[in-house]
Amino acid sequence: MRTMVEIFERLLAEVRRVMAKRKTTLRALAEEGLRRVVREKHGSSPPPMPDAVFPDDPGFANGVNVANLPEIIRAEIHHQTVRQ
Repeated sequence: MRTMVEIFERLLAEVRRVMAKRKTTLRALAEEGLRRVVREKHGSSPPPMPDAVFPDDPGFANGVNVANLPEIIRAEIHHQTVRQ
């Protein structure tokens, strides 16, 4: 289906950067975003998991025990929710 959408220039500039980084299309990003909105509305999507690995370091941060990841993730999600 074709449709026309008006997008603010600043947002479009950011989207173009994401498209280049991911090597993807506007259509793919729009579909991904719409799917997320639909999943969130129906509650079938778990909250996003925060990154536990640093991009420049192929492993977990010092002091992170893999067995504690569920607890760490819950705490980080709670912290992000409280900040918003």
